[in-house]
Amino acid sequence: MSILTRRRLLRRAALSATATAGFSPAGAAVAAAAAAVTAGCDTPPGGDPAATLGAGSLRFPRDFGWGAATSAYQIEGAAKEDGRGESIWDTFSRTPGRTRNGDTGDVAADHYHRWAEDLDLMRDLGLRSYRFSVSWPRIQADGTGGPNQRGLDFYRRLVDGLHERGIAPMVTLFHWDLPQSLQDAGGWENRDTAYRFADYADAMFRGLGDQVPVWLTVNEPKTVVQNGYLGGHHAPGRRDPAAAYLVAHHLQLAHGLAVRALRATGSTARIGPAFNLHPCYPADDTPAAAAATRLYDGYENRLYLDSVLTGAYPADVLADLGEDSRMARGITDGDLEIISSPVDLLAVQYYTPIYVTADGRTVRRWATSEAHWQQIYPEGMYDILTRVTRDYGPVPITVTENGLPCPDVLGADGTVDDAGRIAFLRDHFAAAHRAIVDGVPLESYHVWSLLDNFEWAEGYDQRWGLVYVDYPTQRRIPKHSAHWYRQVISDNGL
Repeated sequence: MSILTRRRLLRRAALSATATAGFSPAGAAVAAAAAAVTAGCDTPPGGDPAATLGAGSLRFPRDFGWGAATSAYQIEGAAKEDGRGESIWDTFSRTPGRTRNGDTGDVAADHYHRWAEDLDLMRDLGLRSYRFSVSWPRIQADGTGGPNQRGLDFYRRLVDGLHERGIAPMVTLFHWDLPQSLQDAGGWENRDTAYRFADYADAMFRGLGDQVPVWLTVNEPKTVVQNGYLGGHHAPGRRDPAAAYLVAHHLQLAHGLAVRALRATGSTARIGPAFNLHPCYPADDTPAAAAATRLYDGYENRLYLDSVLTGAYPADVLADLGEDSRMARGITDGDLEIISSPVDLLAVQYYTPIYVTADGRTVRRWATSEAHWQQIYPEGMYDILTRVTRDYGPVPITVTENGLPCPDVLGADGTVDDAGRIAFLRDHFAAAHRAIVDGVPLESYHVWSLLDNFEWAEGYDQRWGLVYVDYPTQRRIPKHSAHWYRQVISDNGL
């Protein structure tokens, strides 16, 4: 890896330092609405967001899978109960200075004890699908060996409870909480971790059997790479570009091995990866910006999509990393065949666009949410969904994350008014609907998130949930957006 590439990759990890670009005239109206969302998630210019579209103007396909999403470390708590081992996020969050206010997921939203109450909330919302993750160290304390029965029983109760309420489970195997024992042995830099993941996946497939119709393998491998190994602000807290893309390869290998493990059981369940995809646009009309954007897109999107869906890593990314890179040297014969084992669906997570300058920097074109990295641009949802179908064919798609953090406050009347979140979701649902009309085989949509929760390095300062969690009492209060979403699901449209 050249010094120039190393510096550029480190700079990429620091998106928060990017400059604000001027708005185009065509984007002024969208920018104004986005600014209102940023200003406090209040009603945007133009009045009630619920009036943006006429009632009943957009209908989704029959049996569309309206849902919500969570992840284990962010909501479960019970960090030391029933045989659960330590994860890298336990270690990271308990290290002084790593998370805002020193927050940890030790208690989180206490879902481990309040799961039945939370399932009732989902039923009352009318959810048709619930996407959640399994805590790997709750199943294998040190990442190896037979499954911990108490941990497995928790997920069995959860899955059975979902079926009893008419909600389809969608289970993610890995949402970043790697067992600390495996990290001590090298973590995702160690090729063996991919094989340990396949063993864990097999234990889950056999443990939950045909009760899970859809499995997702690895959640956002790109975030592990960029935030965990480039920026260092996620676990395991590294800043090592040379290691980062070897980690990317091993995460992709783990995905492929898990797909094969499911097939070996004879299960009829469906399986695929969960990728956060960022549409990349040139910041100007110059050829240099177009070229820089193409390479940026390679790191952001094609590195993951191409390997799974075409069986090859992008040549431009491999060339940029260099033939002597740890990633290039870590690819062995047969790896891409494993990684590209046929999948049944692709989970897409969309939060933000990226605008790239001629010299490979990024600039902001739209107002951001409370999450400084999130530019509010609903059109990006349409662009990324149609791009996947155009470039990779009609693979079935599920949106497994899309949402907005707001400075939600419990009002004197006991409600939470988050009109800006309603406007945000309405605009993104409309973009997804347009993609369906234009031929994208989109099957379901999961709002991030069901509950306010532990937001990684941001601790509990950011609230992304449809349901407000009063952390001192763990009381759940559905926000205005939850009531609105219930009507969307009932109407199957906007």
